Amino acid sequence: MDPLEEVLALVGVTSRLSAAFAAGGRWAVRFDPPDGVKFNAVRRGNCLLTVDGVPEPVALAPGDCFLLTRPRAFTLAGDPDTPPEPAGPIFRAAVEGVARAGAGDDAFLIGGAFSFTERARTLLLDALPPVIHVPAATPEAATVRWAVGEIDAELRATPLGGTLVAEHLALVMLIRILRLHLARTGGSGWLAGLADPVLGPALRAMHAHPAQPWTVAELARVAAVSRSTLAARFREVVGRSPLEYLTGWRIELAADRIRRSDDTLASIARAVGYGSESALSVAFKRTTGVTPRAYRSRLAPTG
Repeated sequence: MDPLEEVLALVGVTSRLSAAFAAGGRWAVRFDPPDGVKFNAVRRGNCLLTVDGVPEPVALAPGDCFLLTRPRAFTLAGDPDTPPEPAGPIFRAAVEGVARAGAGDDAFLIGGAFSFTERARTLLLDALPPVIHVPAATPEAATVRWAVGEIDAELRATPLGGTLVAEHLALVMLIRILRLHLARTGGSGWLAGLADPVLGPALRAMHAHPAQPWTVAELARVAAVSRSTLAARFREVVGRSPLEYLTGWRIELAADRIRRSDDTLASIARAVGYGSESALSVAFKRTTGVTPRAYRSRLAPTG
């Protein structure tokens, strides 16, 4: 499993599809800040996306899709001068899975959202811009367009298991959008580090063998650079030192094991690279503010 797969597994990503959206004439619809990460794909027509806090609107054309990674209100409009209607009543009035605004169906979009566990913001979403736009004209977007087309086909044909298939296809689309984002932007954070020719091998080594007693020198050998080059590059791109990143990842793995299993803290400590429960406890509290025992107690059901 590569680092991106590991993080997506750790944050428990799931998808859900919303009603399709058709609009025509002079229209504009205002959406409340979404729970999780919102996506829409334009199957037909043109419209304008405006997101709170993002200076420039995004022009959307047929085949385009976008990902909203922050809980911010946004507006979709066929006519930016038209006062927007609230999306809630429109989608509650959806008929046969299609919500409608304006007059006609010049534009047609499908969409949904991705939900994550509480750690997604730190592990994944903070490394992304508020809006990721994938234009249909981009050659690299072909795989995203394929996934969107398959989702649309599943929803239209309504075969047995079609909704489940469409939700899995949405996850495929998410991964491919993240790949495209990595391929076309520099950025910062561990996601950018994965695409970096120097840092990528070191990050993959730490994820593949988190319990190994890594040193900066050993990681530099994996990356085929000097220790000073690796350390400086980590600071520049990821924002922390190699060993600080390793500690953070070990604590994420330990917290996940505490949430998902009844393993002893001693066995969890060994699994993530600490020689004893006390060593894990020190690192865990320094990173999260609570001890592993307190973290487990907080998760225990009450009543």
